Amino acid sequence: MRLLAALVFFTRLPFWRIADIPKEYFKRLVEYWSLTGVLTGGIMALVLFLTSLIMPIEIAIIFAISSRLIVTGALHEDGLADFCDGFGGGTDRERTLAIMKDSHIGTYGVIGLIIYFLLLFNLMYTLSVPLLCFVIISADVWSKACAANIINILPYARNEETAKAKVVYDRMTLKAFIISTVIGIIPPLFLLDKIYWFALLAPVFMLFALGHIMHKKIEGYTGDCCGATFLLCELSFYIVVVFLNYNLC
Repeated sequence: MRLLAALVFFTRLPFWRIADIPKEYFKRLVEYWSLTGVLTGGIMALVLFLTSLIMPIEIAIIFAISSRLIVTGALHEDGLADFCDGFGGGTDRERTLAIMKDSHIGTYGVIGLIIYFLLLFNLMYTLSVPLLCFVIISADVWSKACAANIINILPYARNEETAKAKVVYDRMTLKAFIISTVIGIIPPLFLLDKIYWFALLAPVFMLFALGHIMHKKIEGYTGDCCGATFLLCELSFYIVVVFLNYNLC
């Protein structure tokens, strides 16, 4: 049920038709976030591969990025935009949280999304299609496994009543942490050459860097922070892979 709750929450696919999920299961869904990356990353890689057979690689990349936006309902990108708005325009904790809860996007959010997509597109464009397909899956799954730990290192910045999703995640148990980490690390270990394993470190550093910023600014995390953390962890994974591919391979 926790896995089903994760698929319902993190995608827009009709998994909700399978069963009526009690609210308490949504409090423990983050530990299966990495497993949803197998689905979203797999769809993204498949779209890229199939489209690249009949279209230029630039178009294939746009289709691949768009496919994940459709599958997830741009959930994480919305979080990144709110994160940029809040942390860019907020002068104190209360103001930052208020801006992040506002459904309107501001200047910082627009700029943040533009820079993010420009970087993501150009990083993906530098890699060959076969390598990129494997990197897409690996980056998606591992970055979600890393980003999920934001709930372990920080408290929730709001309460359940003021939360956007009306749910406050429970911290992972040791067993849940191990399961999430193992799921996250399997794709890169099996799909990528050893030289690219160094990229596994980048999302870890990004997680703690963002955690430090969040602790200083709002003394915790929010759902938007989770989405932003995933995308920035993923972006850091791509940056290291491209660096290694460009300089060493």
